[in-house]
Amino acid sequence: MIRNNLKQKWAEGRATINGWLSIGNPFAAEIMAAQGYDSLCIDVQHGALDYSSVLPMFQAMRASGVVPMARVPWLEPGIIMKVLDAGAYGVICPMVNTADQAAEFVSYLRYPPQGQRSFGPTRVSFAAGANYAGEANDEILAFAMVETKQAMANLAAIAATPGLDGIYVGPADLTFSLTDGRLAPGFDREEPEMIAALNSIVAACKANGIRAALHCGTPEYAARAIGWGYNMTTVSGDSRLLAAAAGASVARFRELAPQAAAEREKGAW
Repeated sequence: MIRNNLKQKWAEGRATINGWLSIGNPFAAEIMAAQGYDSLCIDVQHGALDYSSVLPMFQAMRASGVVPMARVPWLEPGIIMKVLDAGAYGVICPMVNTADQAAEFVSYLRYPPQGQRSFGPTRVSFAAGANYAGEANDEILAFAMVETKQAMANLAAIAATPGLDGIYVGPADLTFSLTDGRLAPGFDREEPEMIAALNSIVAACKANGIRAALHCGTPEYAARAIGWGYNMTTVSGDSRLLAAAAGASVARFRELAPQAAAEREKGAW
């Protein structure tokens, strides 16, 4: 089986950058895969896509060598196993609030005897190389999302779940939940209480020998998170990056066009 490059980089002490795909289009995935990310995650939960988009998006990523991942909609075995069979080397599961839920999640990613994953790796048996069934349990990453007050109360137990590879922080929902709606959801938190929560997640991960990952809005904040001890950061995503680049291009045109028009009126052209 082709090795999981994320695991190799983390073993070498290197932090990784993850890209986020919310646009259900293989060409968009191919473009993102060519930009140098270590991994790319298809957002099946909130993205504008469903499973019929997931498989061709994984196919489009393959030539780049980027590690393919997916965030599933919920803790449900069917979709977890389908994204794995499609080619995911890592799965992020939202709203994991207890250690029992974390253990249930892990069980869906592992073949027996470590778990209860059903055998039938339709595409990944070709995409991942030989002996997939024999090596997948060691290569596939299981990330539980900690994003609620309940999950924070159970943080130590969740992080200690056997077979869990890491915790992925959803800062928007976490902020909303921890503050009982007092603070609006969003990335790149600066509130002392939120930074303290983010650091406590790193500490729990380190105490249990697993990885910490954080969804960020900017590369500057992602770099700070690496300094706090996060092993993987996601910086923005395809839809936000497209909107930002397009908006900046239009804004620059609006800035320059009046000057060009004025020069034309003066007869400069």
